[in-house]
Amino acid sequence: MSGTRQPNPNHPLVLKADTYRRMPWKNGGGETVEIAVFPPEADLATFGWRISMATVASDGPFSVFPGIDRTLSILEGQGMELDIAGRAPVVLTQFSEPLAFPADAATSARLVSGTIVDLNVMTRRGQWTHQVEKRIVEGEHHLDAEGGVTMLLSLGNLRIDSGDHAEELGRLDCAILKGVVSITSDMPTEAYLIRLAAS
Repeated sequence: MSGTRQPNPNHPLVLKADTYRRMPWKNGGGETVEIAVFPPEADLATFGWRISMATVASDGPFSVFPGIDRTLSILEGQGMELDIAGRAPVVLTQFSEPLAFPADAATSARLVSGTIVDLNVMTRRGQWTHQVEKRIVEGEHHLDAEGGVTMLLSLGNLRIDSGDHAEELGRLDCAILKGVVSITSDMPTEAYLIRLAAS
């Protein structure tokens, strides 16, 4: 992100989809796109929280992350059936609410019909907690982002106003919100609100 203007700490920080870090899977079964991680530059063994999207192209087991809680949401595709240890199998689609479960529970996925893209929010148990909420934005909505870390991932075009400052989000752009903001869309637009709090 070199060459960008110095962000104002009171304004939303917009993360553009074309700047996300992309990581192909070693087994060739998909790709992970890292939206944000804390601490910055942390790897899979050291992050406190991590927000990413994954393109899943084949059936198979999930990676196990000891001491991690995760929430999955389907962004694109027909969905997948998840078999999570200790639970009945569940089919997750674009119409489902975000699904929270332990990332250290043995989990396998079967694609319903073709490749999917999911949103994956993970926090390290005992350090951070998280909540993921699916929202439909139409017209103007006010949101209080005080306390913790609040992020908004948009699946369409949204405008975020903070005082006299405005930012535009396109599809799969994400904003780290500060204080009270106004979120506006001219047509129904799906977005995911992610709240992260230190334990």
